[in-house]
Amino acid sequence: MAESFIMLTDSGSDLTKEMAEELQVQIMPLLYTLEGEDPKPGDEVDIQNFYTQLQSGKTAKTSAANYEDLMGTLEPLVAQGADVLYIAFSSGLSSTAGTATLVAGELSEKYPQRKIYVVDSFSASLGQGLLVYLAAQQRAQGKSIDEVRAFLEENRLHLCHWFTVDDLHHLKRGGRVSAATAAIGTMLSIKPVLHVDDAGHLISVSKARGRKASLAALVEQMEKTAIHPAEQTVFISHGDAPEDAAQVAQMVRERMGVQDIQIGYIGPVIGAHSGPGTVALFFLGTQR
Repeated sequence: MAESFIMLTDSGSDLTKEMAEELQVQIMPLLYTLEGEDPKPGDEVDIQNFYTQLQSGKTAKTSAANYEDLMGTLEPLVAQGADVLYIAFSSGLSSTAGTATLVAGELSEKYPQRKIYVVDSFSASLGQGLLVYLAAQQRAQGKSIDEVRAFLEENRLHLCHWFTVDDLHHLKRGGRVSAATAAIGTMLSIKPVLHVDDAGHLISVSKARGRKASLAALVEQMEKTAIHPAEQTVFISHGDAPEDAAQVAQMVRERMGVQDIQIGYIGPVIGAHSGPGTVALFFLGTQR
């Protein structure tokens, strides 16, 4: 049996507390602020109320984990004699991974007998969550911390993210689309289809006319690149759009024979930027 180690991720992964406990993974909360309120951890939230607030016109902001947050999370684990593998929110979307790497380097000098690894997931939401899920399976099979790190680095760019949003104005606020694009797109009911690229950035790939077409486009992208889809566990996340998420799940089952599909909410750390009505599909593919 390989040596045991602690696996850590952050709330950018959108894993529920129940799933994290089942996987024996610790979650470090990233903070968000809903207009006019104090900052709150992104893993403790009435998620439906959060989206209701966004629908009413309130804005939410998020913040990356800072040096003090990360040192305060990692050092106690290392000081108690544990090796730690932290699977971090994409560096293409947050500075958290970079700061964590700096902290891990300092702790490695202070505790030279310990292994402290940070893996940039280049992923977000349940894409990051699926990567953590797969890594936890590797550890459960007895793989060492070095073997699991190697697994993550080998597979993270095969973790495909395809998603669509219902309201372009949230992407406009985040600088992802222009004000003119948002206005015209809304008027014509144009829904962008986006993915996360190899650097972990959000990239708009195509446009679909209407909601139904945009949801089907996610499944079509999966059909193009998925590796042995019927044998995979597939994750779907949504911004308070459970019916649309279920529709995507049904298409994935019917077209590709996938049996194991996990559906969950997009948490506030991601949802602050993607907005209500977002639906995202995550799976392993030949390329992103």
